[in-house]
Amino acid sequence: MTIKLVSSSSNLQSKIIVGGSKSETNRLLLLQALYPSIKIENASVADDSEIMLRALQSNLQVIDVHHAGTAMRFLAAYFSIQEGRNVVLTGSSRMKERPIKALVDALVSLGADIEYLENEGFPPIKIKGKNLTKNTVSIPANFSSQYISALLLISPKLENGLELTLVGEITSFSYIKMTLSLLNKVGVETLFYENKIVVKPKSKIENPQTILVESDWSSASYYYSIIALSKSGTQITLSAYKENSFQGDSDLVEIYRKMGVETQFDNNQITLIKQSDFKQEAIKLDLNNTPDIAQTIIATCLGLGVGCDLTGLHTLKIKETDRLEALQNELTKLGAKCQITNASIILEPTNTILPNCIIATYNDHRMAMSFAPLALKVPIEIENPGVVSKSYPNFWEDLERIGIQSQE
Repeated sequence: MTIKLVSSSSNLQSKIIVGGSKSETNRLLLLQALYPSIKIENASVADDSEIMLRALQSNLQVIDVHHAGTAMRFLAAYFSIQEGRNVVLTGSSRMKERPIKALVDALVSLGADIEYLENEGFPPIKIKGKNLTKNTVSIPANFSSQYISALLLISPKLENGLELTLVGEITSFSYIKMTLSLLNKVGVETLFYENKIVVKPKSKIENPQTILVESDWSSASYYYSIIALSKSGTQITLSAYKENSFQGDSDLVEIYRKMGVETQFDNNQITLIKQSDFKQEAIKLDLNNTPDIAQTIIATCLGLGVGCDLTGLHTLKIKETDRLEALQNELTKLGAKCQITNASIILEPTNTILPNCIIATYNDHRMAMSFAPLALKVPIEIENPGVVSKSYPNFWEDLERIGIQSQE
């Protein structure tokens, strides 16, 4: 099944309510499972968060997280400390190809009982929950920040807290900061100095808390792309967003200023406006801290006809698909010339985009959504459009509200 997208409006001025951040929601769901007095408002209703919630509430011995990578990592840590509970964590065929060894090694060094059921270093894994008393561990920091966040989220429930040493250059540092900020928000004491993170134990939260989840900045990226590809003066208002966000993808504000998009903050919402006196130049960025917006940025640059050089993308190879190879495949279909390495992608400038191409999504929500704004330039078809439910279930309906029509 495909969906064909065409531009049907020359005047994009709309207001969109974007759902809660999947990243914040999944962290808070785990904290809520550890500290039931926590209340969550504006939680994400994306597939990944629903999978996370169901798993935390499940009494089953086998829990299938499907494609939800965050859930696999976070739940591996969570079930390791559920004393007396035996659980098998499994997932899709792609999930069984996504490494988890660094996290499992760290948990085992803390005393966890985990075994691989198929291939060493990969799900499915069998976990026997225990009371973990060890409190010092090290973990590679240049692979996936989700491993680090998984350890941090369970650390206040460890008998002696945790002293975590990060080895090597830190990847996606913003997500680690998000985790620490949420721990602090619920009253957990943390300390981050040099390459060490210390989390103090906290058996319970004295005062019940309600935490409002900010809307997802990764989802906002598609609207930044739409405005960048629109005519001067076009604007879209999005809610609910904070100027001082926990989310690293809020770097979109500065990144898309380089593509002619101005962001105005007002009363927990943002208005994106295409500037009239803007001269576009080639884009060169290190996205080591914000790799999830790489696909949107490079698709935007194709639509603008400018060159793009993105680095810091080594984690994209272990996402829902190998996103670097997927990008190269689909950009080439559209007539672009690009080169990839294990951690970068370079796009050559072009003024030609081939119309009516069918974009494969590889079961990856971001492939579907990042290419959709190109419908403002040429008609385009997106394969397996339902994949967006992983993070943004209402995406296609919201696109229609701002003038990008879909035809199944």
